[in-house]
Amino acid sequence: MRKIFFVILFALFAVSAEAQEMKFSAKAGYNIGGNAPLGMPASIRRLDKFVLKPNWMFGVEVEKMFDKKWGLTAGIRFENKGMMTDAKVKGYKMEMTQGGETLDGYFTGFVETNVLQWMFTFPVQAAYNVNNKVRLRLGAYASLLVSKDFFGFAYDGYIRKGDPTGPKVILGNDEESRGKYCFKDDMRDFQIGVAGGFDMKVWKKLGFFADINFGVTPLFNSDFKVMDFKMYPIFATLGVSYWF
Repeated sequence: MRKIFFVILFALFAVSAEAQEMKFSAKAGYNIGGNAPLGMPASIRRLDKFVLKPNWMFGVEVEKMFDKKWGLTAGIRFENKGMMTDAKVKGYKMEMTQGGETLDGYFTGFVETNVLQWMFTFPVQAAYNVNNKVRLRLGAYASLLVSKDFFGFAYDGYIRKGDPTGPKVILGNDEESRGKYCFKDDMRDFQIGVAGGFDMKVWKKLGFFADINFGVTPLFNSDFKVMDFKMYPIFATLGVSYWF
C-alpha cells in the first residue's frame, strides 16, 4: 500500500514544471456490476437472481493541469464490489462440503454465490477538460483489498464425484443436505484494472460522475483450479461530486 501511495505522489507532483494549476474534488457513489467470467460458460444455464451488496464508494481526487485542456488525475477511494447470485448449472466444476465430507466434482442443480470485496482503490487517469463543466478521463487503477469473502451453497441437485461420470451424491436444500463452499482464502489481495469516465458540474461546486471499471486480474489467485473459468470484477460507478 505504501508503494502505491508513493507512485501516485510521483505521478502527480513530478511530471512537469509547466503544470498550471491543481483541482480537488470529493466523490461519493455506488458500484453497479458484478464479478463474472468473460462470456457465459456452458455450465451456467441461467441466472435466476442477482442482488447487489452495499457497494458504496467514497473518495477524493486531485487533477494536475498541464494546459487549459489536459491534465492528470489521481485519487484514493474506499469501496465495495460485491454481489449475490443464484444460478441453475449443469456439469459445473465445484468443490464443497456436505455433512463433514468434501465433495469434488461436477455439480448439476442450483448454486448461490455471495461475494464481498472492501478495498482501497487508487485510480490514475489522463483527463481532458471539454469545457469548465465537463471532463473526460481514461486510465488505470490498483486496488488493495482489506476485507473479502466468497461463499455459497449448492442445492437441489447432485454432484458427480471426480469426473462427469463418477458416483452421484444427491444434494437437498436444507442445512444438512446442501453443499457449502468458501473460497475466501483463494481470492487475490491486489487487483489491477482499466477505467474511464466523465465528470460534469451541474450547480456551482456540485456535480455528478460516471465510471466504467474493468479488472484485468482475475478474482482468484493463479493456482486456484476449483472452477474451470476465471472471474473478473466489472463495475460501473455512478455518483455525486463536490469541487473545492
